Amino acid sequence: MNPEPLLLATPSGDVLKLRPEGPWTAANVVALETLSRSVGADVDRSRAVTLDMSGVSALDTLGAWVLEKLSRRAASSGRSAEFVGVADHFSGLMDEVRQVNRDSPAPVAVPNPVLLRLGDLGKATIGAREDVAIFLQMLGALFMALVGVLRRPRSLRLTSLVYQLYRIGWQAIPIIVLITFLIGAIIAQQGFFHFRRFGAESYTVDMVGILVLRELGVLIVAIMVAGRSGSAYTAELGSMKMREEIDALSTMGLDPIDVLILPRVAALVIALPILAFIGSIAALYGGGLVAQFYGDMGPAIYIARLHDAISITHFEVGILKAPFMALVIGIVACSEGLRVKGSAESLGRQTTTSVVKSIFLVIVLDGLFAIFFASIGM
Repeated sequence: MNPEPLLLATPSGDVLKLRPEGPWTAANVVALETLSRSVGADVDRSRAVTLDMSGVSALDTLGAWVLEKLSRRAASSGRSAEFVGVADHFSGLMDEVRQVNRDSPAPVAVPNPVLLRLGDLGKATIGAREDVAIFLQMLGALFMALVGVLRRPRSLRLTSLVYQLYRIGWQAIPIIVLITFLIGAIIAQQGFFHFRRFGAESYTVDMVGILVLRELGVLIVAIMVAGRSGSAYTAELGSMKMREEIDALSTMGLDPIDVLILPRVAALVIALPILAFIGSIAALYGGGLVAQFYGDMGPAIYIARLHDAISITHFEVGILKAPFMALVIGIVACSEGLRVKGSAESLGRQTTTSVVKSIFLVIVLDGLFAIFFASIGM
C-alpha cells in the first residue's frame, strides 16, 4: 500500500491512461490537487481518458471529487472519459459524486403576456369573491349584533357610540365644511364662466343646487369620511389585532363585534347623513358667494332661483344614500382591520386597501342609486 497518493499518466496513442494509487483522502488534499494539476495538460491533449482505480487503497468524498473533476475536464471538450477498476466498496461513493451538479439549469421561459393577463384576471376574480364573502359575513354579524341590542337595549355601549360620534361627526365638521364650500364655489364659477357665452347664467344656480343636493354633496362627504374615518377604523382594529387585544376580548367572553365594530358602524350611519346635510349647505353657500361676486347675482335672486330649481325630492335623494354609504364604509373598514396580520407592513397595506375599496364602493353605490331613482322618477 502506498503511504502517499500517486497519479500515473500513461499516454497510449490518443488515449491517456490515468492510474491513481494510494490513499485519495482529505488528509492528502494538497498532494491530490498537485497531482490533478500536473496531468491537466495531458488531459487536454488527449482524445480519450481512462481512469483505472484498481490501485486506490482509500477513498473519501474529496478524493472522489478530484478524480471526477479530471473526468469532467476531459468530457467538457467533447472527449470521452471513463472509470475502470472501481472497487465495489468505492462504487457507491463514485456514483454519488458523479451526480453532483449534473442538473443543467432550466431554460428561462418567456412568459406569454396573454396568459399572464388571464392569470391576473383569475387571481382578481378569486380575490373579489373572497372580499364579497367577507363583506357579507360582516354584514350578517352586524345584523345579529343589532338584533341582540334590540332585544337587550342595555347591551348597547352608549359611551363608545357617543365617543365615536364625536370623533367622526363633530370633529369632522370643519374639514367637511371647508371642502364642500370650495367644491360648491368651483362648480358655480365654472358654470357662470361657460353659461355666460350663451346668456344663461341663471341656469348655473339650477346646476349647483341639483348637483350638490342629489350627487356631489353626499358623494364628496362620503369619500372624505372613507379617507378620514374609514382609515382610522382599519388602523385601530389592525393595531388591536396585532397586539392580540381582540383575542383577549374573545377570551374574556366578549364579542368583538358588539364591543368594537357595532358602535363604530352605528356612529357612521348616524353621522354621515348629518355631515352630508351640513356639507350640502356649505356647498350651496359657496355657490352663492361666487354668484354674488363673480356672477353679479344678489343673494335674494340666488335664493329665489334656488327655490324654483330644487325641490324636497332632490334633498331626499341625496340624504337617502348617506346611511347606505356609511354602512359600506364601516363594514369595509372594520373587515380590513380584522384581516391585518402581525406586521406593520400588513397594517399599512390593509389600511390602503380599506380606503381604496371604500371609495370605489361608494362611487359604485352612488351610480346604482342614480339609476334606481331615475327609474322610479325621482
